[in-house]
Amino acid sequence: MASFARLAGRAVAGAGVLALSPVLGLATLAGMAMVGAEAATFTVTGLAVFASVFFLGLLLCVPRPRAVWGRWLRALVILGVEAAVVWPVGVATLRPPQPSAPPAPVAGQREWRLPTGSELAYVRFAPKRVTRPDPVVFLHGGPGVADLAASSAFFRKLTADGYQVYVYDQLGAGRSARLRDPREYGLTRDVEDLEAIRQTVGADRLNLIARDYGAQLATAYLAAHPDRVAKAVLASPTGLPPARKPDGEVELAAMFGPGGSPDPRLLAVSTLLRVDPQAAHAFAGDRELDAYLGLVRQGAPHPCPAAAATGSGGYVGLTGRTAPSSLPLSLSEAKAPVLIVKSRCDEEGWTSAMAYRRALPSATLAYLDDEASTNAYASEPYLGVLRAFLSGRPVKAYEGERPPPGYRGPS
Repeated sequence: MASFARLAGRAVAGAGVLALSPVLGLATLAGMAMVGAEAATFTVTGLAVFASVFFLGLLLCVPRPRAVWGRWLRALVILGVEAAVVWPVGVATLRPPQPSAPPAPVAGQREWRLPTGSELAYVRFAPKRVTRPDPVVFLHGGPGVADLAASSAFFRKLTADGYQVYVYDQLGAGRSARLRDPREYGLTRDVEDLEAIRQTVGADRLNLIARDYGAQLATAYLAAHPDRVAKAVLASPTGLPPARKPDGEVELAAMFGPGGSPDPRLLAVSTLLRVDPQAAHAFAGDRELDAYLGLVRQGAPHPCPAAAATGSGGYVGLTGRTAPSSLPLSLSEAKAPVLIVKSRCDEEGWTSAMAYRRALPSATLAYLDDEASTNAYASEPYLGVLRAFLSGRPVKAYEGERPPPGYRGPS
């Protein structure tokens, strides 16, 4: 009986050590990255710790026989299991996936080289005769989720009303340039880029049309440059700044491969993003993280058909976003008219829209009750609301605090 209890105790201890081995391996990888080790060094060291602790766990799980042949058999079993587990983990960790091809340029694509140092891909549309002095600039969402082709095809329709229209990919997303240090991304940099865009195109004021994270960017720009915004449209706005992901937070759902088992390389990327995004960038390149952001978006729950994105930006989307804590207070001085738009099927929470409406004294909320459209923010009803608001015509306001009946989206 005592012998059985001893064996059971060894087995439980061994199982605990086996379970602890990947945790200690990732902790070593993160620790080595934090002290400035090279990518090859912290990766190999983390794998070595994982393999050593895993081997110790196997030794505890399999008792040592008295017979010599039994000891040899035990050694062969332990080494076989060690090789069967550690080798695939090492290969999966060290071998990056085949990078996806960068998105192809869209018709009319150009590039801004801004004084901020950012290089941004954009498309400009102009009517035969410009009758509206304030151009329209579209701010995509995410952060890091861009679709220059689809956005251009939709918003170019506003040229029929006499507007110049600019659609661009924000820094680190889509067809725009990437940074070597992901810590340089952020809301502050995006605001600086937007102001540089205004100066580059020679406009006194801008009409901002924003979607998702673009609403954070639009309101941050409005707070920093209140006299430079003619009107702003915030469609399906994400949380009012400084509501954001903490630095390095990522979606756990994307750490698992197609079969549902943990993916060692994604676990390593996720760990490094939490402790040192620059080390993550040295370990995994931009194209790999672009694909990773795609996994995150696929794993997230979608109350509506997910919007397509042909130009994701992994590092800009998965690292933290800094925002001044005083931003909601500074918005109380904003004078530009603001339209907040929600739809029947919406990805962002209703309470987020209410927070914007309370923070912006000149804001109006419009509700698109269009059940037929799979993407309300690329529909004719939405285009009609945009045209009416930008031209100064009245837009039907939704006055309620709670969502109307039929609303399918987060509360």
